[in-house]
Amino acid sequence: MADIRSPAVAGMFYPAQAGVLRAEIASYLEAANPPALTSVRAVIVPHAGYMYSGPVAAYAYRLLADQAQAPARIFILGPSHRSWFPGVAVADVDGFRTPLGVQPVDRTFARRLAQSSSLFSAINTPHIPEHCLEVQYPFIQVIWPEVPTVPLLYGQVDPLAVAAELGPHVTADDLIIVSSDLSHYHTNEMAHRLDQSLLEALLKGDRAAVAQGEACGVAPILTLMSLAESRDWRPHLLDYRTSGDITGDTRQVVGYAAVAYTQEVG
Repeated sequence: MADIRSPAVAGMFYPAQAGVLRAEIASYLEAANPPALTSVRAVIVPHAGYMYSGPVAAYAYRLLADQAQAPARIFILGPSHRSWFPGVAVADVDGFRTPLGVQPVDRTFARRLAQSSSLFSAINTPHIPEHCLEVQYPFIQVIWPEVPTVPLLYGQVDPLAVAAELGPHVTADDLIIVSSDLSHYHTNEMAHRLDQSLLEALLKGDRAAVAQGEACGVAPILTLMSLAESRDWRPHLLDYRTSGDITGDTRQVVGYAAVAYTQEVG
């Protein structure tokens, strides 16, 4: 029997009914209007409940859906919210299940990656309750249901060391998805100021400034920035909003951004 990671937040972060979930994602994708970028190699997307962050995430996924071809493999990087552990936990399963079905995991590669460096461990316990990777899967399933994934959950680890170890495994046919929200629980006005500062630093490639900002997924973001710098990938801001912009409750908000990295030519 296959080892499948069961959903932990279906019915909470996103609808548990397949038809409702698919329709909701379709509505977000239809409303999104990202710039016409090609050669997208990576994206940063939020991971809150869909009613809050789904419209922002859809900017990245609509752009991915519009690419000329699907990637061969998708690396999904996100921060652990519920478990502490050293290094990066690579999910050792055959797939991730959502109400839309099972998305395959490249388990052979995941195990090989875990064996290649002490920074990576093929362990599932941190993945069981975690939402940040899971909420990306329904979007992926709508646009690329057959593409294998490599779920990477960050514990306590040096993100630049991860970039150095992961980099040789990332090919020109792969895609990286980084799952991260931005500032948490400030007023809407303050959140916009804080997030604008972080996003400006990110677009300039200033890793030190990004490291000082508020993003729960700062470690995987820094890994991506390091990989992008070494490969001439250029960042583009696709969309930014807060939960307050979406719901109208501006007292304590969370910031969300969608960013794409494209391969520079010449």
